[in-house]
Parts: sequence; C-alpha cells; structure tokens
Amino acid sequence: MTLALVSGGSGFVGRFIVERLLVEGMTVRVSGRTPPVDKFFSQAVEFVPQALDPESDFPLAVSGVDFFVHSAFDHLPGKYRGGEGGDAEGFGRRNHLGTVALFRAAKAAGVRRAMFLSSRAVYGAQKPGAVLAELTVPHPDTLYGEVKLAAERDILAMAGEGFEPAVLRITGVYGPAGQGRRHKWADLFDDWRTGREIAPRAGTEVHGEDVASAVSLMFSTPAPVSGEVFNVSDILVDRRELLGMAAEITGVARPLPASADLSALNVMSCEKLGMLGWRPGGNAKLIDFLHECLAASARSGRRE
Repeated sequence: MTLALVSGGSGFVGRFIVERLLVEGMTVRVSGRTPPVDKFFSQAVEFVPQALDPESDFPLAVSGVDFFVHSAFDHLPGKYRGGEGGDAEGFGRRNHLGTVALFRAAKAAGVRRAMFLSSRAVYGAQKPGAVLAELTVPHPDTLYGEVKLAAERDILAMAGEGFEPAVLRITGVYGPAGQGRRHKWADLFDDWRTGREIAPRAGTEVHGEDVASAVSLMFSTPAPVSGEVFNVSDILVDRRELLGMAAEITGVARPLPASADLSALNVMSCEKLGMLGWRPGGNAKLIDFLHECLAASARSGRRE
C-alpha cells in the first residue's frame, strides 16, 4: 500500500489533497500541530504531531513514506501576507528553515517524490498586465513571498540521488471549507446581503479539488518533474460577476460593486501543467460551488 504524507493536511488546502489521495486508495498520514477533529476526513488517516521547527524530530513523520506533499504553513490565523505579525524572524525560521529541514528528512528517509506548495506571491511586483510563466523572474514584495521563494530554491537544490522534489505555485483557492469552517467568500456574501459597501476587486482562483488533482498528477505522471516548478491557477473572478451569480442563484436583489480594473492584473499561465494533462474545472466548477454553498446556507437558515 502506498503511503502519502500530507503536512498541514487539516488545513484548508491540505484537506482537498488528503481526500483526493484517499479516493485513489493511498494510505494517508497527516502531520500538523493539532490532530483533526473526529470525522474531519471521509476515511481514517494516521496523524503525527509535527511543528515547523528546524530542530524538530522529523523522521517520525517521514518514516516509510512514498510520496510527500508539504501544505503546512505557520502564520497568524486567516493571514498569509502579513501572517508574520510582529515575529518576522520566527516566521522565516519556521516556514523557510523548518520546511527545508522537513524536506531533508524526507530525502534521508528515502521518499521518492515530494511536492512543495508555494504561492503566486513569489512573483511579486511585475509589469502591469504581464502573464506570469514559470520562467518569469520572481520579485517578491512581501515577506510571505520571500519566504516561499527561499524555500523553493533550497528544496529544488536537493533533487537527485532518487529524490524528486517539485514546486506547485498556487493562486487563490476556493471551495467548501470543511467541518465547522466558513468558505473564503462567506463574509463577502454577508456584506452583500446586508447592503454594506463592497470595493471592486478581481483575482485568479482555483478550486481546491483542482489543486488536489495537480498534486495527484505530480505523483502519478511518468514525465520528469524533479526540480521543476508548475503554476496552478484557473479562472479570473471579479467580485461583481461573482455576486451577480449569487444573485441569480438566490433571487436576492442587492446592488453590485463596480467592475474591477483588469488591465494591470498578472495572470499565471498554466500551460506547462496542462501539457501533463491537468484540466481544471473552470467557470462550471465555480457555478457548481456557488449552488452548493448557497443552497446549504438556505437550507440551514444560517450564514455559510
């Protein structure tokens, strides 16, 4: 039986990955600071307590593992950019040096293929409107982006001797939030329903299930992925269009925000991942999600 380790598997993105690997018949081990609540996953998983600390005893987590995906990130709740709070040094130590130590332990333990979930934030400030490809020179303009990029470089430098690390640079992730949690647009929908003013905004999004399918593809593809970087993005979502869809689904008539200025946005190209066969769900998946979460909210009589 194939054993996969998902660090941070109880997190928002990690949960989608765990569920995908379970469906594919893998035994899944989850590591993190706290164990998942009962029935958080659809099937039983192993749990190993693990902090992102360079001095941690990582071999317990990576022992016997065939595939490893690192989705853990130590930050203030609800914040990635700015997630360091007042502890920039500790933030970097945990998320850069702690991550690198975990990958070194994975290599030493004989893990064959390992994925690092990075972020669009590594690209940072770019020419307005420029498309971001994997060869675009990164210019991170936040500590979050700097830490992710530093970890990327150290991890990819480990390639060789049977160890195949790769990086997935991910954009905004949406989808069901899981047991006891609210999805990423819940507050936005609440503001819209109650008539609060909403600022124009647009950004690139990808469903968590499509992130999980990218991870699965990285583990299964015979193509050489060791030492490679892949963008993971799908659709451009404008708040006006998103809330317009919600209005159609719910029949709620409220003013919509103005359209965002899209001319300066930097959209990531995912052609490289697409050449391996990755096919995200696009607008159809977004509409399905909106129907699902808005219908659930109406049935429960509660906010999402």
